[in-house]
Amino acid sequence: MSQQNENASPEIGSVEDLVSYFREAETPRADFRIGTEHEKIGLHHDTLARVPYNGDRGIGALLASIQRHDAGWAGQYEGDHLIALAKEGASITLEPGGQLELSGAPLRTLRETCREFDAHVELLKLAGEQFSIDWIALGADPLHRTEDIPRMPKARYDIMRAYLPTRGGHALDMMHATATVQANYDYESEPDMVAKFRAALGCSPLGSALFANSPLALGKESGFATRRVDIWRDTDPDRCGLLPFVYAADFGYRRYTEWALDVPMFFVVREGVYHAMGRTTFRQFLQDGLTLNGEVCGATMADWDLHLTTLFPEVRLKRFLEVRGADAAPGPFICALPALWKGVLYDDESTRAAWALVADWSLARRTETLSAVARDGLRASVDGEPVVELARELLRIADAGLGRIAERGEVDADERSFLEPLWERVEAARSLSDEVLQAWHSSGGSHADWLAGVRY
Repeated sequence: MSQQNENASPEIGSVEDLVSYFREAETPRADFRIGTEHEKIGLHHDTLARVPYNGDRGIGALLASIQRHDAGWAGQYEGDHLIALAKEGASITLEPGGQLELSGAPLRTLRETCREFDAHVELLKLAGEQFSIDWIALGADPLHRTEDIPRMPKARYDIMRAYLPTRGGHALDMMHATATVQANYDYESEPDMVAKFRAALGCSPLGSALFANSPLALGKESGFATRRVDIWRDTDPDRCGLLPFVYAADFGYRRYTEWALDVPMFFVVREGVYHAMGRTTFRQFLQDGLTLNGEVCGATMADWDLHLTTLFPEVRLKRFLEVRGADAAPGPFICALPALWKGVLYDDESTRAAWALVADWSLARRTETLSAVARDGLRASVDGEPVVELARELLRIADAGLGRIAERGEVDADERSFLEPLWERVEAARSLSDEVLQAWHSSGGSHADWLAGVRY
């Protein structure tokens, strides 16, 4: 999941090289792994302010403290700023508003994933005590105006801040005020990738409903069960959304490549310097190159690798499939997210069943469902069909898939228990956002009181 070195990367010879990028990532089923990524919003305990990068209690000092206490974490710098830590296939990175993200190592079992998450949270708690930082399990900042959230000193984010507001009204909210959990899955062939992509993308609104957990904004009800989903719906239509071409008969590596080629680039990196690309698409860059200091630089595979990380559909293809769309949530849900999609995507029967659940939906129905989920979470209904019942069926499919995986001996034990937090949601027909709102109303307006209930 690391970016290639742009200085050592070969130039792209043809579009076929880009198609091969995906084909060469095909993985034997016996080697399938899961990588889980989760973001956390930090607030200073005493002031409830978002945590800046600079200062004695800032994010930069926190990362340096983690590194001092565990030299196994290698620091990554941009100029003089420590912006990331890496260790044994995992990394801790900075999102634009200071959200910390753990990009977990590729792991075989869900138990390993949970151990990794628990260790990460304990590390942040211990390191954060001296900085008076609480990490909150919500999908969007519940208190602060986006313009008041500190900015992290990364050049790529400066370019994105200038570009994205030209494409969507909530683009800066997405960058600074949201937090998510997502999981990455391998594919063994092009047909396998297609089947997984369609099932995951088709069912992604149901996943968003199960994880809806961001009902507040500026200390008030926002009108959304998952404000994060609503924000993403107005970020950038070029690179976000439900990708209708995924459902076409000719979908595969090439069709995704052709789409990505026509999405405007944010930047390229040369000698460690980010260069904004304006509205230049990757196809134009591949054809014409970029003139820097009087010389034309051709497009490289590292540029393609980087460009793919700047595309934000609900499911995206890199050298693995990344299933997005879930709000950040309490610890048990961090383990439930990879369990849900493992049960759906790593068992062929479950993949087919999940796709059958939504295969006949029109694009209008898919869009309407996502909109309804943003407003109402598991209480949503579309065309008279309760979303909670569709989510229940998706859980049954995932549960059965995890059971069959265990029967085949592909894990050390049955992993269906990791779905329990999601079963509790559908049985109650209430999203996490409903619980958050209840606690907020019960607090009598004390931010400190209800925030205590959503800390990691």
